[in-house]
Amino acid sequence: MKIIKRDGRKVLFNKEKIEEAILKAFAEVDGDVDEYAVHKAENIASYIEEEAKNCKTELSVEDIQDLVEKGLMSTKRKDVAKAYILYRNKRNAARENTIDKIIDEITERTNDYWLTENSNKNANLETTVRDYIAGQVSTDKARRQLLPPDVVKAHDRGIIHFHDMDYFIQHIHNCCLINLEDMLQNGTVINGKKIDKPHKFSTACTIATQIIAQVASSQYGGQSISLAHLSPFIEETRKIEREKHPTFTEGQIEELVKENISDGIQTIQYQVETLMTTNGQAPFITVYMNLGEVEEGKPREDLATAIEEILKQRLQGVKNEQGVYISPAFPKLIYALDDFNMRGGKYWYLTSLAAKCTAKRMVPDYISNKVQRELKQGDTYTCMGCRSFLTVDRFTKKGVGNLANARNYDENKPKYYGRFNQGVVTINLPYIALLSGGDPEKFWAQLDKYLEICHRALRYRHERLLGTPSDVAPILWQNGALARLDKGEKIDRLLYDGYSTISLGYAGLYECVKYLTGESHTGKGKPMALAIMHKLNDKCNDWKTAENIDYSVYGTPLESTTYKFAKALKRDFGEIKDVSDHNYITNSYHVCVREEISAFDKLAFESEFQKLSPGGAISYIEIPNMQKNISAIEDIIEFIYDHIMYAELNTKSDYCQVCGWEGEIEIKEVNHKLIWQCPQCKNTDQTKMNVCRRTCGYLGTNFWNQGRTQEIRDRVLHVGQPDYIA
Repeated sequence: MKIIKRDGRKVLFNKEKIEEAILKAFAEVDGDVDEYAVHKAENIASYIEEEAKNCKTELSVEDIQDLVEKGLMSTKRKDVAKAYILYRNKRNAARENTIDKIIDEITERTNDYWLTENSNKNANLETTVRDYIAGQVSTDKARRQLLPPDVVKAHDRGIIHFHDMDYFIQHIHNCCLINLEDMLQNGTVINGKKIDKPHKFSTACTIATQIIAQVASSQYGGQSISLAHLSPFIEETRKIEREKHPTFTEGQIEELVKENISDGIQTIQYQVETLMTTNGQAPFITVYMNLGEVEEGKPREDLATAIEEILKQRLQGVKNEQGVYISPAFPKLIYALDDFNMRGGKYWYLTSLAAKCTAKRMVPDYISNKVQRELKQGDTYTCMGCRSFLTVDRFTKKGVGNLANARNYDENKPKYYGRFNQGVVTINLPYIALLSGGDPEKFWAQLDKYLEICHRALRYRHERLLGTPSDVAPILWQNGALARLDKGEKIDRLLYDGYSTISLGYAGLYECVKYLTGESHTGKGKPMALAIMHKLNDKCNDWKTAENIDYSVYGTPLESTTYKFAKALKRDFGEIKDVSDHNYITNSYHVCVREEISAFDKLAFESEFQKLSPGGAISYIEIPNMQKNISAIEDIIEFIYDHIMYAELNTKSDYCQVCGWEGEIEIKEVNHKLIWQCPQCKNTDQTKMNVCRRTCGYLGTNFWNQGRTQEIRDRVLHVGQPDYIA
């Protein structure tokens, strides 16, 4: 006979604990216990035991306490019953108000969770602490007042994850594509000050970094800009230099232009790395480099020059405190692949440079324009932040019109810049599988149940944004980043007709399929994996049709949540091999990090699942140090172009500040805890080392929780040493 605890765990019924609680109530009133108290405690406990045996459903802790109250009220000692009720209410209030304890942990840095909650935030900084404290106020209010009990319960049990609850009390959204072209070409306003169209490339870059910082402080997710929106100012710079130096040769003019380009790119790199936004971290910014976004001829040549410069500067890296060049986390770089920059193409030299940069700095990542056109109805565009993709533009094609009042709107071109994501709720697929006990019919029933809870949770995200006036974030809604609405105008029309998206996230497809079929989804479990993905897409399509909101399936980039989900599996179901026996679950549709598979096989396999994850997907391969084998990197890039929409390559580029070691800082297990250790001098002081790892679709340069650290340690190489290619 079992009872259900508050956290969802089931434990054996314990009669003695009930007797003990009743005796404590008597002692609270009388100062001691007598024979009467002992007799009543035994009687009430026996009565409850019989009730539990005869009950057709399992009782909860609250049910047991209700029966204790009933038993005490049936005695002549109503004063003891009152004492028990008061004590119970006091304990419930203390249990519900955990915010004081959490804030103490944050401010005093006493809990590892907060120290490693986000690999791009330094929890020792007061700016981060301030953000975490504000976040806990938001989380507390959201749990008590803004979200329904079933959503909160599913979130707490780790069945779903309501992302960014720490910002939910505010009327803000997730990630976006900044309409930088509109802001630079047509002017903008920053902090109440008018910013006119810049005249030089370097000035445009400076304004761009100011916009990036403002946007980062007005939302909670990633943002992306296109280098193609900056490159037109190279020609503007050229014109100014010609006017300024009429006697200079074209060669001399070009030298001045290149110097200005170098200054501008350096501004972006160093400003992004040194800026601190209001959420306690550098702006989560992606720079998109797609030669196909500009016309052939001089515009494309200028963009190529800017791309070359950004790759060269990133290849060099940025200096740490000791003045040693290391790999920075931001800006994230995405390089688009097309016919003209593949082998034999005019811009292959840029792709070769990108390969060198990837081998050393883990950027850029690669989007295949060829594959993306196949998946996105002929369109090519970047993701928002690390992996969140907008749905294909349907409002321009259907003549809905210029919803955002953008000044660069063209009814003959698809609209992507200026659009955004409303938020994410993620479902823990392995938990659903384990709830079913392996019964397929029960699995699909449980999946339906919790997908509907996810749907309701997403509706709460959407409705939180409804009615938001443009005044809450002028940089976004009034001054061109996302729209140019009037003051006081509400953003509601931007939440429908496909202008923005909202994401149904999922995680642990591998573990889910492994439990249900006994096989990996790379093998005999693949049909089940595909069936689950189709189910998620069908649900999103149904919701979209009914509500005119663009729901989309999103391969969630779990960071701290991977640990939360894994602990929920262990807590409720114990350790099941390859399902719940690790401190992490596999991100989205990915091949399990422990599974041996070649780079090409992994990319080819995952490409099929990227098609079924239209709201967000990225694939990666783990490679050794290949700085002396760039041709192999180039071969992988060519494979990406032909087979998969979006992929990245992970290597190691660390530095030990104690002994100067450059290479891979290793992960060791000491006293059942994973620590980072320099292989040369054995330094384990994390404050004296620079480590950069792919956390999800982005790089992290602070450290990770034990779950994510174990996942990083367990990653197998998908590429062998230089002779790996057949």
